[in-house]
Amino acid sequence: MSTTLPPKSESEPLPDKVSQADGAGNAKINVDTMPTPRDAKLPNGIDWINVGWLSALHIGALAAPWFFSWSALGVTVFLHWLCGSVGICLGFHRYFTHAGFKTSAPIKWALGLIGGFAGEGSVLDWVATHREHHAFSDLDGDPHSPNEGAWWSHMLWLARAKTPAQLQGHRKRWAPDLLRDKSLVWISYAFLPTHFVMGGVLYGIGYWIGGTPVAISWVVWGVFVRLVLVLHTTWFVNSASHMFGYRNYETTDDSRNCWWVGLIAYGEGWHNNHHAYPRMAKHGHKWWEFDATYQLIRLLRVTGLVSDVVDYRSHEEKKIA
Repeated sequence: MSTTLPPKSESEPLPDKVSQADGAGNAKINVDTMPTPRDAKLPNGIDWINVGWLSALHIGALAAPWFFSWSALGVTVFLHWLCGSVGICLGFHRYFTHAGFKTSAPIKWALGLIGGFAGEGSVLDWVATHREHHAFSDLDGDPHSPNEGAWWSHMLWLARAKTPAQLQGHRKRWAPDLLRDKSLVWISYAFLPTHFVMGGVLYGIGYWIGGTPVAISWVVWGVFVRLVLVLHTTWFVNSASHMFGYRNYETTDDSRNCWWVGLIAYGEGWHNNHHAYPRMAKHGHKWWEFDATYQLIRLLRVTGLVSDVVDYRSHEEKKIA
């Protein structure tokens, strides 16, 4: 059974009207009067840098069967959790995009760096795109709606090219709060080089442990396989969670709670819950909707590393809690 949303005056502001500020509580951006940003899927052609980057990752991952080691598998599982749950779900999404909690500057910097290791772009571009998604969810202007095709929403939308001016304009429009933070700007520009550093570190540790065979296996699995898995895990939130599953809330888009995406994406698959209450750091609203990322946030709150966690749906619910 679906639940009707309370009036907006009784709940947290929804990003169909505003793009949320960062964890420091910076000002929000009213987008009610802003025009739809896209009139065609590929108005500027194909972004061959993006296509080349993603193609190289998938081609590299094909070598995995010939360079397997148990230690490499362990590294892959750990880095998938670190980059996927900590970097993307907790950092890029619930903190930087929606201000679901507050934290210190060192933790903020760490989340920006770790999220970049997921290979999904810099924190500036990721946040700007996701805020745009919420503003136009499943409407004309949504950067990755399944209404324009399942494969488009899953990954083909990343082939859309932007001119340098459009890219900077996109950041200024949707993530001006992050642009004002020089540390995040620096971390964003370091996005691509850090992946080569990661590969070098993995190779060096693997070589120290078991020589060249282990070193190569750590690079193939810890870089290529891990990045491909993290990418598709996140992309399933964009595609499958707007196509399959059930709805707890009547939202204005097609968001769904997709149980298997909820499991593999560390709680992000409870997507209808999230679109109903975007600022909530807690995405699992029913007892069976396990949210691994929120459990980590709870742990961080106990240790004092995060504070002011938005784990309530309305101000009335907050008062009762």
